[in-house]
Amino acid sequence: MMPAARESLLDAAYTALARRPWSAVRMVDVAAVAGVSRQTLYNEFGSKEGLARALVRREADGYLAGVDRALAVHGDARERLAATAEWITSAARGNALVRAMLTGCWSERLPSPTLSAVPSSSAVPAQRRADGPLPSPADFVALVRDRTVSTLRGPATTKSDAAELARSCELVVRLAVSCVAAPPGEGGVVDLVKAVLAPPHRALGLTS
Repeated sequence: MMPAARESLLDAAYTALARRPWSAVRMVDVAAVAGVSRQTLYNEFGSKEGLARALVRREADGYLAGVDRALAVHGDARERLAATAEWITSAARGNALVRAMLTGCWSERLPSPTLSAVPSSSAVPAQRRADGPLPSPADFVALVRDRTVSTLRGPATTKSDAAELARSCELVVRLAVSCVAAPPGEGGVVDLVKAVLAPPHRALGLTS
């Protein structure tokens, strides 16, 4: 199957999930909306569980791609971390699957795929990847922390400064995830992050 057709099927599944609980989403309806046969859908994903895993994997990848975009904004380290935190909260607010992945709280309306890998005989590489292990909330914290450290760490960063940078980055990520569960007031997560990272922060190059 062409990648565009696979994306169309995942789009159809995502749209269906926004309208009804996952338990009420029918494979035949997903296939019809995407303009393919039900057999084609099963050939691509194997089962409804396979479709769910692929959908969760796609949303996870999209979330992490958004993290990379946030880190690419112009500004100093504090501004880039604030942009990342803002993305984390906005992504979770706008996408129920991302919210569930970050918090581990899967409502009855959502699919709840096991995070461990499942046996896969799929001939589709993207599906074999989806059938592999899915990130846990702790995995997402580590993935985003490592991305931020890799982006913000300069060539002259000492080992001690690198450790401090990693702690600061993880703090920001965990702060943002906490704001998903308990939204902040006026000023939002950006003001919180900038207050937490107020100078002096030697590892971030924010010494006063």
